[in-house]
Amino acid sequence: MESYCQTDVGLKRNNNQDFVYASDQMVGALSCLWIVADGMGGHAAGDIASRLCVETMIDTISNSKQEGPVRILAEAIRSANEVVCEKARSTPDLEGMGTTVVAATVDEGCLYIANVGDSRLYLIDDERIEQITHDHSLVEEMVRAGRIRADQARNHPKKNIITRAIGEEGVPEIDFFDVALNPGDILLLCSDGLSNMVEDEQIFRIVRREADLHSAGQRLIEAANRAGGTDNISVVLAKP
Repeated sequence: MESYCQTDVGLKRNNNQDFVYASDQMVGALSCLWIVADGMGGHAAGDIASRLCVETMIDTISNSKQEGPVRILAEAIRSANEVVCEKARSTPDLEGMGTTVVAATVDEGCLYIANVGDSRLYLIDDERIEQITHDHSLVEEMVRAGRIRADQARNHPKKNIITRAIGEEGVPEIDFFDVALNPGDILLLCSDGLSNMVEDEQIFRIVRREADLHSAGQRLIEAANRAGGTDNISVVLAKP
């Protein structure tokens, strides 16, 4: 098992509101753990939301008494939501802050994924790239409802409006996925700073062309910046 993670401020932002984590070793009862969080909110709020989310998840997973990847990830995300909400309530300057999150682990040859928001997980094999997660965004809802075509979503003026986030009061609605892994599969977790800038097929070509995950991660970030780098860019690549 190996992985590589990197985050980049991009070309248009003054600060980086993304936060990434990658461990190929056990975290609590999980055999490995990969996370991407993309914060939102004015001033430093997005930075704080994404960092709090990831740090709370790691701490919760490390001490969890739950059994099974889905229950452990669910507990971690719910705990993160409580911590982010409490921080926002207690600090006026941070009111309204939030973050997306996508997290994954592997158990007995099966990939388990949890996500809230529009950060994505892709599965890449020798022949294709497949987006496993579903974006929780206004534009994606419009695509699913047939109001716009999928090819219109990338440049839609409302493409950055998300419909679920960590930092909303109440119990977060989390999507869970499980996928059987095959030898040679590569996972990509990323923020929308990559997926909005680089087409899926270009992502596929870069990842399969490069000799290792480190080079592939760097090339992906370079491609997003060449396309404009309008947002922070985060990638986690893993080969279970």
